[in-house]
Amino acid sequence: MIKPASLRQLLLSAVPNLQDNPERLLMFIDQGRLAARGTRKLAFEYRYKLNIVVQDYAGAIDDIMVPILAWISEAQPDLLERDEREPFSFDSELMDANSADVSIDIELTEAVLVERKPGGGFDVVHVPEPSRCDAFPGVEETANLWQLLLRDEIEPSVTTIPE
Repeated sequence: MIKPASLRQLLLSAVPNLQDNPERLLMFIDQGRLAARGTRKLAFEYRYKLNIVVQDYAGAIDDIMVPILAWISEAQPDLLERDEREPFSFDSELMDANSADVSIDIELTEAVLVERKPGGGFDVVHVPEPSRCDAFPGVEETANLWQLLLRDEIEPSVTTIPE
């Protein structure tokens, strides 16, 4: 699974409080499932809840939520189209007047194709999410929410999750 590592990298680089304290960011995969069909082509989908825990967080909660929303717009855009319009849930335990433990749950999927290699073996390909560019006045159509909120400059050729 590649999405948790991608989100971890983003949070560590985008959330000031975590840059100096990366040990405060914990991630867990809960309720993991594997969906597959009995077809001629071997493919499957990981389905799981990603639980993100930020311990002893003393920054603005928006500094966590905005990068996650921007990441979701690229990595799991269908969450922004749910009927409830609630792409994830969160809980927070207030530790004192200045800090809290924050727990965030995101339902994620990752489609995987398995391709046979000539001569034996196989390659595994994680299928990227379909690109859904948001249109903003005065901004190129290839720019997306991720680029607008979190990158210093817009790079039109970048349409995938950073590694």
